[in-house]
Amino acid sequence: MTALDLDRFPRVRLAHLPTPLEPLERLSAHLGGPRIYVKRDDCTGLAFGGNKTRKLEFLLGDALGKGADTVITCGGVQSNHTRQTAAAAARLGLACHLVQQEPEPWHDPDYGDSGNQFLGRLFGAELHSVPTEADRSAGMERVAGELRARGGKPYIIPGGGSNAIGGLGYAGCAIEIVEQAGAMDLAVDCIVLPSGGGGTQGGLVAGLAALGSGIRAIGIDIDAEGEAVADRVRGVAAGTAGLLGVRDRVADDAVAVNDDYAGEAYGKPTPGMIEAVTLLARLEGLVLDPVYTGKAIAGLIDLARSGAFGTDDTVVFIHTGGTPALFAYRGAFAGL
Repeated sequence: MTALDLDRFPRVRLAHLPTPLEPLERLSAHLGGPRIYVKRDDCTGLAFGGNKTRKLEFLLGDALGKGADTVITCGGVQSNHTRQTAAAAARLGLACHLVQQEPEPWHDPDYGDSGNQFLGRLFGAELHSVPTEADRSAGMERVAGELRARGGKPYIIPGGGSNAIGGLGYAGCAIEIVEQAGAMDLAVDCIVLPSGGGGTQGGLVAGLAALGSGIRAIGIDIDAEGEAVADRVRGVAAGTAGLLGVRDRVADDAVAVNDDYAGEAYGKPTPGMIEAVTLLARLEGLVLDPVYTGKAIAGLIDLARSGAFGTDDTVVFIHTGGTPALFAYRGAFAGL
């Protein structure tokens, strides 16, 4: 066991943990190295799984500890975070309000009604639409004010659950990876993951630093704004490390974000993503999503092909889930 103790923080158990760490043997052979493993955070269990569930365990633990009866969060129409938040609220008997906007430049006929959007409604969340250019945080505060005026006790969760408390979930993921790798006699050289809101990578960086693992984490920007993503990751890493009491262990160069694979904009398909999602489906039977994991694994594949990793390196890819959104992007795969 590690010395990193997360039990001192308020938490509700929502996820199926630990998630599996599995070899992608056919992909590794196809690329001629490195050895690639996948951390299956698409298997966290709640509402088709995904990375947000780890964060919600701590965020909703904090919410319940503060007496909240309602949670409010935000995201796009096909947000994986809003889907998992709505499901977690339903399980805990909390009301849920979702502030949604449509920044994604994608207009598939299925986009507005299927995938995560359908699931959010199915879980009973109340949806609030705001214009593309609107400030979602202001929208959440407005909804919270209305609820407080009626005697409610709302708790606001930032988009993606990306703050210091949410980052604790990925400090926990760092523990799992280190322990699983040790049990499998693996020396992990690098972890690759999609990065946008900063909460997943920031929490992971804080956890790896707290453990003194020496493993580097590379975030693949999916927002098409690499510097802003890196800044968000640094903010969450610092905040989560502060909660853990290890702020001084997070090195200045611990945050690495590669912005070569996002394409034109968040949520807009790229040829590399389509190739990568199709390749993983046909080599490994592994379903990825078009917004996050598809672009991130496209980055990993291209980095491997370009020699960024040694052929004997061991790379862990974090599958952050998001597969319900794949059905909203059916038109991007029309050539299959």
